[in-house]
Order: sequence, then C-alpha cells, then structure tokens
Amino acid sequence: MSLARQPFRFRLDLHSGVPVYRQLIDQVWGGIASGSLNVGDQLPTVRQLAVDLSINPNTVARSYRELELGGVLETHQGTGTFISGQKIRGGDEERSRQLAQIVADSVARAGAIGFTVENLIEELRELVAAPARRR
Repeated sequence: MSLARQPFRFRLDLHSGVPVYRQLIDQVWGGIASGSLNVGDQLPTVRQLAVDLSINPNTVARSYRELELGGVLETHQGTGTFISGQKIRGGDEERSRQLAQIVADSVARAGAIGFTVENLIEELRELVAAPARRR
C-alpha cells in the first residue's frame, strides 16, 4: 500500500517572536529538507497565501523574493511559483543561522511545557537511532 504524500501547508506562530516573512522562508527550507516539497512543486500565489494566512501580501512577496534570489524558487509569469531545480544549498552562514533558530525554537517550546534541554537531547537521540533500528 502506497502512502500519499501530504500536501505542504504553511503555518504561522505569531507568538514565536520570529518575523512572519522569516517563518515562511524557514518553512520552505524545512519542506525541502523533509521531502514534503520537491523540485517542480508549485507554491500558492502570493495573494492566495496572504488570504489563507490572513497576512499582508507584501510579506509573502518578500519571502518569495528572498527565496527566488537564493535560487530556491522560480517564478514563471502567468503560471506560478515553483521549487527550483537548481542545486539548493544555502551559504554556511545562512545554514548556521537556520539551525540556531530551529534549536532556539525547540528549546523554548519544550521549556514552555516543562521539558528540559536534556529531555530534548534524549528525544533527538532516540529519533536518530529509530531508523537505524528499523533496518
């Protein structure tokens, strides 16, 4: 039985302190990294995503523009915005910033519900070890 791939959905956390445009950028990168976004996948239009998330279209346009400048997205006039076929790799500085943001967000979210950094590290170790055990 083949499992259908779940459609990619943007989600915002307006209480995270991370600017909305940055959350959109990070979610596209995360979608690519997780395989939920692949080369050629079409993203919602600027207007549609702004309506869906109840945000200013300029915010979406800024995110898409930055991703396009980084080679992650391609926009084809009249047909839409797609995940680029270019070899996607952020600069080392950008990748370090993204990882630091992921770690900070994870620690903050875990701490807010009573978990320690040690709990988080233990869970990450189990997550990494789990695929090895299935082989």
